[in-house]
Amino acid sequence: MQAGNGTVGVEVRHEPEQSRYALYEDGELIGVADYLRRGDTLIFTHTGIAPDRRGGGLGSTLVDAAMADVREQGGLSVRPACSFVREWFQAHPEQAELLG
Repeated sequence: MQAGNGTVGVEVRHEPEQSRYALYEDGELIGVADYLRRGDTLIFTHTGIAPDRRGGGLGSTLVDAAMADVREQGGLSVRPACSFVREWFQAHPEQAELLG
């Protein structure tokens, strides 16, 4: 899935075999949003961006794409155990129906 926000060369991939959403820039892994799946709930446990790439909104780009994918899959809910994902939901109250 292509990332939005005008981030050219940035792509978010769902990698269910590794229980994560991964952010790539020009093919290089620069961020992850790890989760545990419990039934129909994805428990997001950690979000991280490469230290030299932090501060440019890439974490939000990653979580935006992950939540869009969760919504598209349908029937799933999210539990934000990770502080970054919790803060993302606070900044996006319109997405609260994803919370389970």
